[in-house]
Amino acid sequence: MVYVWSIVCFAGLVMALATLLMVAARVLVNYGVCKLDINAGEKPLEVEGGQTLLSALYANEIFIPSACGGKGSCGHCKITVTGGGGPVLPTETPYLDRKEIRANLRLACQVKIREDVFVRIPADLLNVKMFDATVASATQLTHDIKEIRMKLDEPAEISQRPGQYVQVQAPSDEGPVFRAYSISSAAHEPDVVELVVRLVPDGIGSTYLHNLNPGDKVNFTGPYGEFYLNEDPSVEIVCVGGGCGMAPMKNIIDTLYHRWPERTCWLFFGCRTTQDVFYLDRWQKLAEQHPNFHVIYALSDKLQDGEKWDGETGFIHLSVDKYLEEGIPRQAFLCGPPLMIEAVTRTLTAKGLKPEDIFYDEF
Repeated sequence: MVYVWSIVCFAGLVMALATLLMVAARVLVNYGVCKLDINAGEKPLEVEGGQTLLSALYANEIFIPSACGGKGSCGHCKITVTGGGGPVLPTETPYLDRKEIRANLRLACQVKIREDVFVRIPADLLNVKMFDATVASATQLTHDIKEIRMKLDEPAEISQRPGQYVQVQAPSDEGPVFRAYSISSAAHEPDVVELVVRLVPDGIGSTYLHNLNPGDKVNFTGPYGEFYLNEDPSVEIVCVGGGCGMAPMKNIIDTLYHRWPERTCWLFFGCRTTQDVFYLDRWQKLAEQHPNFHVIYALSDKLQDGEKWDGETGFIHLSVDKYLEEGIPRQAFLCGPPLMIEAVTRTLTAKGLKPEDIFYDEF
């Protein structure tokens, strides 16, 4: 019994000390108002000291990408801190390589504002906005993939490029979190944002989106992403993906043929079985209208008894190798799992594409 009381007393003492330290930190440590200088005076702000850099930016409607809610577990909120950020913390080093550290990149969620802080933020991120939207339609494409189309309310329009993404705000037990999803609607539809979302078991974002119905309200920030579609019509575009990797491909292809009806584009899309095939009829109709658009779907699993399929089989990089000739100027966009990205990248490199002409999005 003596030991039990000793343990209880010790635990109580530890909890009391922890509480005292937290109270002291709030009461005694007052950093006051600090200066937050963005891009050498381009956007000077005054913020309360003691909060994280990410929180201060969000409070001033500067939406840096962050998927983990500022917990330091996603590594997306990288920005350049040129002064006042203190030393790089152990919580940051798993997400920063030596080159990034030398370039003063930091995780905004881990930098605490204790003095004047000087940062550099790309212009694209300064233009990111918070959008209010209403679900216009929610269409089941496969057993686990859904198309969610949203009409923008405020702001009423979005200026986005093919290959960019938004971060949807989803509710969770610990408060709102943000999850990133590629925009599948074309750039010439400024009043709409469409997503193609695969349901991830226990996934906060995908579960939320899959349960939306027409009329529901949605909030998201965006657009994000650094991909730029090659503007030279003589350069062929190659899109390779699988599953929900279709989302950016759809945006790219629809935008492409809206602007350049005669341009050459290849779509290679990998599925496991016929149950995972979607949008194929859509693309075949588009190919009839644009002869330079080539659509190749491939199934990686063996066909089951009674299953019919007259397309390609095997992993999708084999179809890329089969159909693409060498030495033709191309730009490629890949979206899918890491192993697919690696295999397709090797194939495209062998076909003569330079690394700078191959862009990818892993999931």
